[in-house]
Amino acid sequence: IPGMRDNLLLHAGPPITWERASGPMRGAIVGALIYEGLASDWDSAEKLVTSGQVDLEPCHEHQAVGPMAGVTSPSMKVYVIENVTHGNLAFSNLNEGYGKVLRYGAYSDDVLKKLRWMNETMGPVLAAALEMAGGLDIRALLAESLHMGDEGHNRNKAGSILYTAKLAPLIPKVTDNRFLASLILKFLGENALSVLNPVMAACKAMADAGHGVEGSTVMTVMARNGTDLGIRVSGLGDQWFTGPVGQPDGLYFPGFTAEDASGDIGDSTITETAGIGAFAMASAPAIVNFISGTPEMAVNTTLSMYEITVAEHKHFTIPALNFRGTPVGVDIRKVVELGIRPQINTGIAHKEPGIGQVGAGLVLPPMNVFEDALVAYAERYLG
Repeated sequence: IPGMRDNLLLHAGPPITWERASGPMRGAIVGALIYEGLASDWDSAEKLVTSGQVDLEPCHEHQAVGPMAGVTSPSMKVYVIENVTHGNLAFSNLNEGYGKVLRYGAYSDDVLKKLRWMNETMGPVLAAALEMAGGLDIRALLAESLHMGDEGHNRNKAGSILYTAKLAPLIPKVTDNRFLASLILKFLGENALSVLNPVMAACKAMADAGHGVEGSTVMTVMARNGTDLGIRVSGLGDQWFTGPVGQPDGLYFPGFTAEDASGDIGDSTITETAGIGAFAMASAPAIVNFISGTPEMAVNTTLSMYEITVAEHKHFTIPALNFRGTPVGVDIRKVVELGIRPQINTGIAHKEPGIGQVGAGLVLPPMNVFEDALVAYAERYLG
């Protein structure tokens, strides 16, 4: 990852300090520092960060993305995605699956043991398999999965199956350990989010290719850290425009309510930025069983997003809309003019570190980030 160093942790969303970080973000930071051997417990980890010995910087400032807390540390394996048209790269860490995981702020011994297995044992095998394959076309995989009931953000069941199927013939060829090959395929096959991280990195690679276009009002980043949501705009350089995150409205797992929920968190809204996720919900009517709502609502959500975007995707199409391309390229001018904000569907984290996901739902970004960006645009270009 460009700019990664031994005393740096990357995180989801716009810049954040320890003092303002949410529970899941703090827990993930602590877990990553223990994982790296830099800290032994919460107190020693907190001291490293608050004293300035360890830096916190957004994944997005290093061509990377991470789901939920998104914390990525120096020794973690990452997927490398190349935009073969424009040549730019993007990166994302490995997906841990469901339950108690680092990205939700868990940092117990079993969480860190699993992380070590993923990065030290599974990671090299995945790397060898992907190298043998000459890489995988994630855009083509994603386009196919949208025709199989996925939307690419909260529903990746088909995409993860396709991903595992492409790796299945290769993994036994790159390791002589048949038991290990079986464990890896079982881990990938049982995780309906296996492909989420490479999909996020692919979306980042797509969006970054459109960043830095002089005069453009297209949003190229939308990300949350549990406290703030931030956007970046193509024609406004690397400036962040931030506002308070919303509280997702959705369905909660048994035993949990909205009182337990953290604020909206994660870089996974790079999917909506690239024209999938909530923007492609018309492809995934079954997702409403997970995030709340009705199949009709899913279709209407996609239709409303055409109002605030500049194009229809050439490669990501929706069968239920007569294979119309997904809405892509949020224009901040249209958002402010029409008062329609980009829809986000998302997992919901518990507000306390270490408990994990408590539900899933829908949420909107704060309108002020688009208004502030438009004012900055006017000052820069209209003076």
